[in-house]
Amino acid sequence: MFYGVNIVLTVIIIFVLLVMFNAIKILREYQRGVIFTLGRFTKVKGPGLIFVIPVLQQMVRVDLRVVTMDVPAQDVISRDNVSVKVNAVLYFRVVAPDRAIIQVEHYLEATSQLAQTTLRAVLGKHELDEMLSEREKLNLDIQQILDAQTDSWGIKVTNVEIKHIDLNENMVRAIARQAEAERERRAKVIHAEGEKQAAQALMEAAEILAVQPSAMQLRYLQTLTQVAGDKSSTLVFPIPVDLLSTLMNKKS
Repeated sequence: MFYGVNIVLTVIIIFVLLVMFNAIKILREYQRGVIFTLGRFTKVKGPGLIFVIPVLQQMVRVDLRVVTMDVPAQDVISRDNVSVKVNAVLYFRVVAPDRAIIQVEHYLEATSQLAQTTLRAVLGKHELDEMLSEREKLNLDIQQILDAQTDSWGIKVTNVEIKHIDLNENMVRAIARQAEAERERRAKVIHAEGEKQAAQALMEAAEILAVQPSAMQLRYLQTLTQVAGDKSSTLVFPIPVDLLSTLMNKKS
């Protein structure tokens, strides 16, 4: 009789210990537990030591840390009908664990699929030059759209970065030719601007020399000095046009 009572007590103690062991849960600082009682949402618990009633309650762990998700390369056709492959990286975190579990099934997969479709939709509205030169603006547009759509899921999208835009070889060569033509255009514009400034300076110098004839004579002598200083077998001797005109008038 006494032996049977001991066995019963031992079984009861073991059962109680097992129940207590299953009821005690430890959540880390970055974790929260979404508690369901008989299938209905009760509350969000954690972090630290929490108790979950076995059989009656179930707990789903949710990580609150920032998730880094790689968005696979997407085939995008730009507004100017250029086909490119674009991949990006997405940073987000869960801010409302209850909504992340209740409102959407597998919030990680849902966020990934939404990021892929949003990436194609946003980049398809821009031309290739805008994709290459305005990445910061495109990143912000995608981040704002994703953040607005995932707000009901309890997810906060903190950042979106376009990592790489892959172009085919024909398009790369076309861009290189365009860049070369642009550099040539700038060189011609700079050269023409220099000629314009030089002509303006020469015109101002001519006006100054016309006021003082002696200044023209000094400039003439300076030119002779420069020509004589060159080590050349040919000597260029400039003759003023006014002198020739005077001599021709006398002959006439």
